[in-house]
Order: sequence, then C-alpha cells, then structure tokens
Amino acid sequence: MTDVTDIKGLLLSRIRDVADYPEPGVMFKDITPLLADPAAFGALTDALAEIAVRQAATKIVGLEARGFILGAPVAVRAGVGFIPVRKAGKLPGATLSQAYDLEYGSAEIEIHAEDLTADDRVLVVDDVLATGGTAEASLELIRRSGAQVAGVAVLMELTFLNGRPRLESSLAGAPLESLLTI
Repeated sequence: MTDVTDIKGLLLSRIRDVADYPEPGVMFKDITPLLADPAAFGALTDALAEIAVRQAATKIVGLEARGFILGAPVAVRAGVGFIPVRKAGKLPGATLSQAYDLEYGSAEIEIHAEDLTADDRVLVVDDVLATGGTAEASLELIRRSGAQVAGVAVLMELTFLNGRPRLESSLAGAPLESLLTI
C-alpha cells in the first residue's frame, strides 16, 4: 500500500486547472493528464479499489461519463462487477430511472433493472463530487433496485459546492470517501 500523502501529491500534480471552462469564472479540474500517466492512474485505481474492498462492495456503480473511466478498472482491481449509470434513454431493455434537479433544470439517470440484487453492496465511484445531485440520484436508484449502499468514493470533492451535506441523508450512514478535497 502506498503512503496516502504520496498518492495525494501524485494525483494533485496530474490534475490541470483550466480557467474559464466551461464558462467564465469556472476553474475546471481536468483529470486527463492524470489518466494519461500510468503511474498516477494506477495509484488512483488502487486507492479506490482499496475503498471498495474495505467496504465489502460486490458491485461498483460508475456515473456517466468519467465515472465509467474510473469505475471499470476499480471493479476489475477489486474483483467485483461494474454497473454503468447512464443518462436516460441510453440503455436498452428494462431500466430503473431517477430524475433529479440541477442548478438550472433537471436530468434523469438509469440503470438496468436486473443488474443489482438484494445481495449486492454497491460502491458509487466518480471523479468529482460537486453539488451531489447525480450521486444522490444514484443512491436512490441503488436502493430502489433492492441493493445496499456500500458508500461513495470520489477522486476529488469540491467542498465549496456543498455536495457532502446534500448527500448525508441519502448515504444513511454509509461512508463518503474523497481522495482529494479542494
């Protein structure tokens, strides 16, 4: 196991700030340099997989779209299944859907109805916890499927957007783990 301080420094060193993207006044946290560095991406995958194992997860849910990039290798490393949470209308077959509010409007996400069972403990993996809306909706989907929530694990938490307080009741005691807090 790598030293936590070393991992944080490595991860932070590979996240690029992009000013005024996607709109003026926003400082975008670009993780593509981290993904391009096999040592950093491997360390990130290992750290998230350790959380999955510690929480006894049986499935990883990855949130569209960067949660797919992070969640799939975490599931492989942890030896568990991977379930994509997609935007509405992207999955064939029977789905469970959950609408949620955004800052300006609303959105809807879906999972395949048969992918989770009452025997599953599900860890939600994503790159960023911002306002918490998508994560909160995914927790509702997991519970509606009959599965248990093992927690939420993210690369970075943007604390100034207050996602953690929004998620507290939805987590119902399950952990929220952020490798980096910004």
